[in-house]
Amino acid sequence: MMRQFELVERVKSYDPAADEDAINRAYVFAMKMHGSQLRASGDPYFSHPIEVAGILTKYRLDSASIITALLHDTIEDTPATQDDIDRMFGAEIGRLVDGVTKLSRIEMQSDHAKQAENLRKLVLAMSEDIRVLLVKLADRVHNMRTLHFIKNPDKRRRIALETMEIYAPLAERIGMQEMKMELEDLAFTELHGDARGSIIARLNFLREQGGDLIGRILEELRKTLEDAGVQATVSGREKTPYSIWLKMQRKNVGFEQLSDIMAFRVAVGSVEDCYRALGVIHSKYPMVPNRFKDYISTPKPNGYRSLHTGVFGPERHRIEVQIRTHEMHEVSELGVAAHWKYKQGGSRQTDGRQYRWLRELLDILEHASNPEEFLEHTKLEMFQDQVFCFTPKGDLISLPSGATPVDFAYAVHSQVGDTCVGAKINGRIMPLRSRLHNGDQVEIITSKAQTPNPTWERFVVSGKARARIRRFVRTQQRAQYVDLGRAILVRAFRQEGYDLTEKALEGVLKIFKAPSVDDLIADVGEGILTGKDVVLQVYPELKTSPAQHADNIVLLGRVNKAQPKRDKANAVPIKGLIPGMAMHFAGCCHPLPGDRIVGIVSTGKGVTVHTIDCENLEQYAETPERWLDISWEETDGAAHIGRVDLVVANEPGALSTVTTVIAKNVGNITNLKITNRTTEFFEMLIDIEVRDVKHLTNVIAALRATPSISSVERARN
Repeated sequence: MMRQFELVERVKSYDPAADEDAINRAYVFAMKMHGSQLRASGDPYFSHPIEVAGILTKYRLDSASIITALLHDTIEDTPATQDDIDRMFGAEIGRLVDGVTKLSRIEMQSDHAKQAENLRKLVLAMSEDIRVLLVKLADRVHNMRTLHFIKNPDKRRRIALETMEIYAPLAERIGMQEMKMELEDLAFTELHGDARGSIIARLNFLREQGGDLIGRILEELRKTLEDAGVQATVSGREKTPYSIWLKMQRKNVGFEQLSDIMAFRVAVGSVEDCYRALGVIHSKYPMVPNRFKDYISTPKPNGYRSLHTGVFGPERHRIEVQIRTHEMHEVSELGVAAHWKYKQGGSRQTDGRQYRWLRELLDILEHASNPEEFLEHTKLEMFQDQVFCFTPKGDLISLPSGATPVDFAYAVHSQVGDTCVGAKINGRIMPLRSRLHNGDQVEIITSKAQTPNPTWERFVVSGKARARIRRFVRTQQRAQYVDLGRAILVRAFRQEGYDLTEKALEGVLKIFKAPSVDDLIADVGEGILTGKDVVLQVYPELKTSPAQHADNIVLLGRVNKAQPKRDKANAVPIKGLIPGMAMHFAGCCHPLPGDRIVGIVSTGKGVTVHTIDCENLEQYAETPERWLDISWEETDGAAHIGRVDLVVANEPGALSTVTTVIAKNVGNITNLKITNRTTEFFEMLIDIEVRDVKHLTNVIAALRATPSISSVERARN
């Protein structure tokens, strides 16, 4: 265990102005507070905060961070209070300790929701001061180093999985490569110990076979650069067992098929020397195709800058070479901690909001409906490789691999994403679902009349885009559920001779465990409750009534297609609807304005609109309470989908004739599927946008009058 004076000496070695008195007081205070507490290893508990502080001195963090590390468990695990910390060490350290403490209180919970809540609090805390994250990462490193002392294997696995999924990616995002690699390796040891042991054994075997291979390659690279007049420091290492295993998984190859398991680093004095060294290496050794990346001209989001290339180097071994300046190397190793380098008159920025990726996580946090959804979107954001694109003004936007123009639009600004209607990629108008590639220039076309389309969620890949779209859908969906639920309740109350009132609903909120009247009404619209359920709770005396109130409910036996008596006053009007929201049209019968229709209330889906003669209605015959009498709104002018079944002669120009006839009758084909093909005929299903049944009937009549079309029928399935 590091002694008090050793810790102070470490800090003062890089920060002569450090507050030595405060560090000493924190050391003594923490030791006194933790007293005789022990860790799972049997060591005094106080050894843990000292080790965490020691890890942070390696990254040359300021004395406030070191003191926070010493105190980070005192509020949670000792009699010390937040007031004690504020009074003895000041507001800044009190705020940092409070930030770390809030995270620790729920960190050890096994519940998935608690893990999600933990990450949510971490993002909020580090957005205020990135040092909270640095202390938390150091805390996690030491906990992972001592993980093997925990006897419960399920608990060890959960901690390792959380480290791999959350803390290692966060370390990478702030550029702390060395810490990220250690966290990954420690978690890999717990999660896939056998695989790690196998890879290490293979590396040892290759090392024995090749002798001092890395040393020979190092010497040749150094001499090659020196002969060309480039002053450089060259170092080399094997890739980590986890990075080797990850590549084996991604490429689905065995260890023997991996050829670039060695990486070499060339550190030079200036950016110009970086490119000179690259030229020397490429002129001496053949380059591996598609392995060159220039992170100097286009840095990674975490500030990482370097040239990466793959070559068939000395002794014809395939190797990876990274070329950077000494300053770039410091940033690559220390990441955000490099900004704590002490310079005369220098200043340090601790506000985490300077990092674009962190601002995007905060935006996701704002729009996610619950911690679990935030965790899902955050993992999407942190795990995927990056693709770099440009705005028309030349601004760089980094996105997850596989991103689309919609992801790009939301990365530019939430409002741009909400109103995007089209995109130009490298000057060409392209579909919104197009995949973006490195170097693409993207221009987003917007319209004030546009709102997020629920179908975008099927192809977006960034957490921010998905969270924003889901929030819009939830808002729209709830509004429609409330409107629909109110209409259902008005009808249900009227059938019993009562008027719907807010006061009546307020009286049954506790029975249905609904927070508000609107929540209760939305539950009815969503199909969680029926109108009859609510009426019977408001008027319990109706439960004993023998009368069966079947007005405006369609009742079927097996296939009883008797038409219900219609009462326009009690019918639920259908307005312009978004499929998948509070109401949607059944895909089995494709109802159109003019058809006799009925609504089926399904839990979580709202109302599905069917034609009255749809064969699928038979399966709902035993639940009449879910049937609604609905009608078309007279002013409805929206486009609806009608499906037709055609048999067309298999001859040149026949398909063109079909599309021409439909277009001349103001129909718009949205989908076409050939279901059967013979030497004589095509059978196909065509979905056509029409106004109503009359419009579809006109289209069908025009198709029947076409010689090359053998038969046309309206499809019912």
